[in-house]
Amino acid sequence: MITRTASCACGQLQVACEGDPLLVGQCHCKKCQRRTGSAFGLGAFFAPEQITVSGESAEYVQLGGSGKNIRQNFCQTCGSTVYWFPEKLPGRVAVAVGAFADPDFPPPDKSVFEETKHPWLGYAGEN
Repeated sequence: MITRTASCACGQLQVACEGDPLLVGQCHCKKCQRRTGSAFGLGAFFAPEQITVSGESAEYVQLGGSGKNIRQNFCQTCGSTVYWFPEKLPGRVAVAVGAFADPDFPPPDKSVFEETKHPWLGYAGEN
């Protein structure tokens, strides 16, 4: 069984994930845009028994675009959000795909809140 490890920017907070994610989703809601500082959020969803957290985290609870709370866990040292618990998906833990720093990570299965998706996404730029 494959084990992938996600970590914050400084490496203090890590999440080891056993097996494949149950779902990989990208979210274009404005809250995820602000949480990530990017155009969208990208999360790999696992069952709680698939993950092992090491290191210290702080938690920030925010009302998500779905209208349900999201308990976001981030590194107290560098501030990177590494994993979160979406109330909308009980029994699931989302881990930030970027925290794996793995270009071979499985692509998204689902995309939500596309009404606030940046229209230029998909643009590869000029060589």
